[in-house]
Amino acid sequence: MKKAIFILGLLSLTNLSWAQEEKEKKVSTEISSAIVYLDGAEIHRSKTVNLEKGRTRVVFTGLSPKFNSNNIQVSTTNNVQLLAIAHRIDYLTNVEEKPRVIKLKDSLDLITQANVSLANEKDAYTIEKDMMLQNKSIGGNNNGVSVAELKQAADLYRTRIMEINKAMAKIDRSVAENNKTISRIYNELNQANAKTNYSRGEITLLLEANANVTTDIELKYLVSNAGWTPSYDIRAEDINKPIKLEYKAFVYNNTDIDWNNINFRLSTADPTLTATQPKLSPWYLNYNSNYYGGVKKKTAYNPYQQKSQDNDKQGLFQLNELSNVEGWSGNAYFNGNENTVANIPESDFESISVSELSAEFEIKRAYTVPSDNKPYIVDVIEHELPTMYKHYAVPKLDKDAFLLARITNWQDLNLIEGTANIYFGGTFVGQSFIETRNVSDTLDISLGRDNKVLVTRTKLKDFSSVKYIGSNRKETHAYRMVIKNNRKVPITIEVLDQVPVSQDSDIEVVTEEKSNADKNDLTGELKWEFSVEPNENKTVDLTFTVKYPKNKPITIGKANYKSRKVRTKF
Repeated sequence: MKKAIFILGLLSLTNLSWAQEEKEKKVSTEISSAIVYLDGAEIHRSKTVNLEKGRTRVVFTGLSPKFNSNNIQVSTTNNVQLLAIAHRIDYLTNVEEKPRVIKLKDSLDLITQANVSLANEKDAYTIEKDMMLQNKSIGGNNNGVSVAELKQAADLYRTRIMEINKAMAKIDRSVAENNKTISRIYNELNQANAKTNYSRGEITLLLEANANVTTDIELKYLVSNAGWTPSYDIRAEDINKPIKLEYKAFVYNNTDIDWNNINFRLSTADPTLTATQPKLSPWYLNYNSNYYGGVKKKTAYNPYQQKSQDNDKQGLFQLNELSNVEGWSGNAYFNGNENTVANIPESDFESISVSELSAEFEIKRAYTVPSDNKPYIVDVIEHELPTMYKHYAVPKLDKDAFLLARITNWQDLNLIEGTANIYFGGTFVGQSFIETRNVSDTLDISLGRDNKVLVTRTKLKDFSSVKYIGSNRKETHAYRMVIKNNRKVPITIEVLDQVPVSQDSDIEVVTEEKSNADKNDLTGELKWEFSVEPNENKTVDLTFTVKYPKNKPITIGKANYKSRKVRTKF
């Protein structure tokens, strides 16, 4: 019979006075599994313990010092009673360092000692040089010296001073090189999360058994400084094939305890939720309300986001910034390769939207996640999604057509807002962002530019003119857009353009030709949507006139300028 006991904050006693006759057992355990939340993780440990009749203190040692004492859960078997829990941080523990850290610290000591020897050698040369410079008198103050003796002494001084200066310069170069190496070693030690002060958590259970018995103890507790954030790879081979969505996660661990080859689940739940029953408050609705219909904000680790010290711009880490980590084997992968991590700033967070209905993902294989605060790629799940493809073009602004993948019923995929790497036809085309706050039942994902669909927009000079009618100026602007499909399959394309919208009664705008476009009279937007067969051309024409007082000139068309950095010095 297994008896589960859930110990919350009210039962966590930090200063229990247990009787002297109680026995004590210290147990060492490995992490067996975990539930990793967006912010935090639940660690699972277990141990089979032989108990004598009576009360026994069982001390779980070597735990993360970052555990949450208010969320400890314990279960025992064979009618063993759990009477109380105590917890503390052990600051005297000597933790065995990683072999790589030991090697780096040994190298640091050797180079530091070498610098001390070089400094002593330079001091000796400095003293010798000072002595020579302070004893420049030859022959005393009253006796002169011959020219030969003077030349011999000058040669001696010059030769020896030059030797001393060269030796001191060589020492300075060696010290400078050693200092560079020391700086690199310190950086490596920081990357390896090496620490000078160690601490470990301890959880003590006061158990009571009615007879000598063996019991299985399961211990669960929450830790901070761990979590995960989503990442996606979206692969499309062609516009007549479904999309493959590879759901991945960046998992990080900075709990001071390595997770070695463990199985875990990823959860979007909030482990810090209170146990108190919820109560409804009045729901007031006004124009300033910021309600997302059941969607709440959560804080999650973002391995891509990097804050600049010079400005508030945020950038994305490129794929080539992922680097191998020496000294760790397997179990954490980037795209199926060896253990890889991204170089990221420590403790960088952003807010993402997560549905109130939490999701949980069972990771099928075991992973190793070292406690180094670096993100490790974990494969979550793959989906093959029926997809509708649609092209989109705004030839007034861009001469290229863009390909959109439209995914229906995406709400069933338990997606979270996150960055997506887009691949089309086996080529990486860029990064996009999956926005789960989309209320539509269709999720649009941009697959980038499609160079097999050509869109041109030219001004028809023969149909464009400027005329003066009395005190008014009348301008006619005519354009032709041609869409050519060089693909082997039909496409559906949406083309956008616009006509100006008058905001003055003296300005009159008339659309004379729009090739059956849908027009939005408020914004002036024109939209054409049609199918184009393989190797077929589609043509749409747009003509509009603008009439306004000639003594009040206005700008109707203007060139769009882009700033571009060029090399000015050679």
